[in-house]
Amino acid sequence: MAGIGLLKDLLKKNPSVNGQTLHSTGLYSATLAASSAAAYVAAGTPFASRALFGFGGKRVAYCDAGVTPPLITEDYLTSLRTASETVFRHDTLNHITKEYSIELKPLFSAFQPKSFALTSIRSFLLFYLPLVAPKEEEDDDNDFLPDSSDERHVDLVVPFKKSVKQILRETSVVTTRRVLERLAVHHLSQRAAWKLLKDVPKSAVRKANRGMPMHTYFFCVSRTTFRGHCLGVAASWLVQVGIECYPFVRDILKSNEVELDADDQSERVKTLGKKVYGVTVRCGASLVFAAIGAGIGATLFRPSSGQSVGCLLGDLAGPMIVSFCFANIPHLEL
Repeated sequence: MAGIGLLKDLLKKNPSVNGQTLHSTGLYSATLAASSAAAYVAAGTPFASRALFGFGGKRVAYCDAGVTPPLITEDYLTSLRTASETVFRHDTLNHITKEYSIELKPLFSAFQPKSFALTSIRSFLLFYLPLVAPKEEEDDDNDFLPDSSDERHVDLVVPFKKSVKQILRETSVVTTRRVLERLAVHHLSQRAAWKLLKDVPKSAVRKANRGMPMHTYFFCVSRTTFRGHCLGVAASWLVQVGIECYPFVRDILKSNEVELDADDQSERVKTLGKKVYGVTVRCGASLVFAAIGAGIGATLFRPSSGQSVGCLLGDLAGPMIVSFCFANIPHLEL
């Protein structure tokens, strides 16, 4: 009302103002009238009831050029939606929805025709090839001996028994590994089981496609091989320790019938401890050298085949190197 009264006073004092002038200055007059009315209402309203009329709390001032707030258009909403989708597609959030695919091989995969045939051929060649190797040339003085013309008898039974034992050992190691894989899947987290059961050659290929530096790639492949080779080495350790403990347990059962001295029993315990210690050191060396060999092979050669060949060579060379080192160190025997 104060604004309307003020407008009337202005019109009375300036009668020359026509409708066109009033129309041209309408924005200013309307703004002035609204502000005056607001001031009057605020002044006349009690303090306790100002909040009901919107005058309580913080005061906000607008300039004339920005009285109207920006409108929320469709383009604005589309840009917000695109930005949110980009944030949730970022690589740093991929681990939240990452799926770990674990494929378990059959429990008795070692007895499948192809695997069992390869194991048998390798075992027989391992023990029968030395028999085919040429013999060393003897001295000329031995040619005149009466038994020099007689052919020596070749025993084929002993290599056959060793080959059968080797086949049983390898199949036992593979079956024990399959059991350990199932225990890892059921008792460990999905991520930890996936790391232990990961296909290491394929992982080496994926790491090679990322363009890592050479030292970083070597470290990553070696670490992955170390994890993926743990269950195999653990299975081999369990089988070898079981083979070493079998004679000890058998002798203990027999000793119940025949009394043995305390010295003999303590000596057998020490012997078993040395054998278990030797098996543990060789398996640990096999694991470490297999990881190093896999990293070297994948770095110098093709990722997949280099990793497989390097892991195999390191697995074979590790126990041999450790045995050679312990043989040359006094007071240490494996």
